[in-house]
Order: sequence, then structure tokens, then C-alpha cells
Amino acid sequence: MTSTFTPQTPIWCSGCGHFGVETALKRALAELDIKPHETMLLAGIGCSGTIQNYVSSYGYHALHGRVLPTATGVCAANPKLTVIAAGGDGDGYAIGCGHLIHTLRRNPCMLYIVMNNGTYGLTKGQPSPTAQGRADQEHPVDMIQVGLTIPGSSFLARGYVGQSEQLDRIMVAALEHVRARRGFAFVEVISPCVTFNDIFPSCGGDLVNVEPDQGYDRGNRTAALMRCAELNVQGKLATGIIYEGTASTFEQGYGISEEKSPAHQDISPVANAQAYDRQVMRYRI
Repeated sequence: MTSTFTPQTPIWCSGCGHFGVETALKRALAELDIKPHETMLLAGIGCSGTIQNYVSSYGYHALHGRVLPTATGVCAANPKLTVIAAGGDGDGYAIGCGHLIHTLRRNPCMLYIVMNNGTYGLTKGQPSPTAQGRADQEHPVDMIQVGLTIPGSSFLARGYVGQSEQLDRIMVAALEHVRARRGFAFVEVISPCVTFNDIFPSCGGDLVNVEPDQGYDRGNRTAALMRCAELNVQGKLATGIIYEGTASTFEQGYGISEEKSPAHQDISPVANAQAYDRQVMRYRI
């Protein structure tokens, strides 16, 4: 904990699933001994968008739907940091959906946690893109299934706050994936809103852990996609580490490294005088 910031008490409703996400993230950071000054947690808009106030780390509150490009910028500026982005299903799958698609294909080395409760809780209960039981109006989206169709995606998992042991394991595995510089870890967490969309009573029957399936290979993208699609037809969602593979990363593609990162360059006028002169000369007639 720094001398300038003390994590605050969450403002979430009693019983909110987000408490389980916060706990799992803190446990994973502690288990992997990731220090606060080595961690950057960025959050979006909505009830979930306050999580960066509750974790001892660097924090940033991004614009609505823009947490992923902001977090990608942090990855580029300082690869030494463990970068974590967090938000809700409205922030990530509605206004931020385009950014999620492009982050999946770019594969930057960071963790993205989406707290999915199927509702816009902060604005009092409008249905989100993942809302269930509205097939006569709009079909719910499964962004894990979408992620499996995108070349470049390298880690896709889903947990549930009611199954803390599995969620803890997923969070640790996701952070390990990121810190090994293997790319983007996308973790969706089913995190019910007890005020506007309390799905705790039904969650257990709607979620299927695919990891124990006989012959399931989480390194097989096609098989993972088929299994998710099969469950979706049944009105169910896959949980567990659904896919883990390899792909070139955003940092590799642009030659970003700890040694060459902008955050660690000498930007003093003396060190860059010749470079400044060269830039000025370009504009002289």
C-alpha cells in the first residue's frame, strides 16, 4: 500500500457478485506476489467501474466503453506493469464491443475482467446485451464464443462468483498468461446483481464446467467453439478455462519491450537535443 492511496470500502449493494470478483483478484495478486507498484488496474463505467478504488495498485477510471484502448496504451508505455482492465457487460459488450474485438485480435499482454450481471445496474436495471430470457425481442450475446472466432485470441475463460475455487484458479491462470508475455487474457465472470437481476437461484443449472469433459482440449479452438455453441443452443454457458493457445502479441508486433518502452526513456532536453534539432530542421525552408 502506498502512502498516498488507501483502498476504499466498496459502494456495491450487499450481496453483489462483484465482491466475489474483487476477492478473487486480490487472492490471485497475493498468490503470485504481484506488488501494488507493479500493477495498473483500469476500470470502465457502471457499478463495476469502481473496482480500481478497492485494490491497492495504480488505478485509472476510463471513459465509457474505452477501457481497453486505454489499457493497451499502458501496455505500450510500460511493459513492466501487470495491466488489468475491468468493467461490466454493458461497458464491454455494448458501447465497448468494437474495442473488445480489436483487443482480442491485437493480443496485448493484459488481463480483462468482465463482470457480467445481465443488467445496467447503475442506471437502474435496463437489460444489457447478455440479458437472458428475451429471445422474443433480442438474443443474448456470448462474447466468449465470439472471442473464439477471432484469430489472435489466446486466453478465454468464464467463472462464476458462486464457485469461488474455480474462479480463483482462473484468475491465477489468467495473470500467469499475461505475465509470461503470452498475450490477452479475457475472463468473463457471472456476477449477479441482487437488486435488479438476481439470477443467483438459477445460475448453477445454467452453467456447465467444460474442463472435466472427457477429451476436452482447451488448446483446440474449433472444438472449444463447437462446445460453446452446443451449450448455447441448450440455453447454457460454458465455464472454466475454455481456450488457451499461442499467438503473436501486440508488443511483439510493434517491437515494444521493457528496454525500449516510452516510460523508461530519458526525455531530458540535454539527452534529446540533437533529436529536437533534427525535427526543427525538417520545418525550415
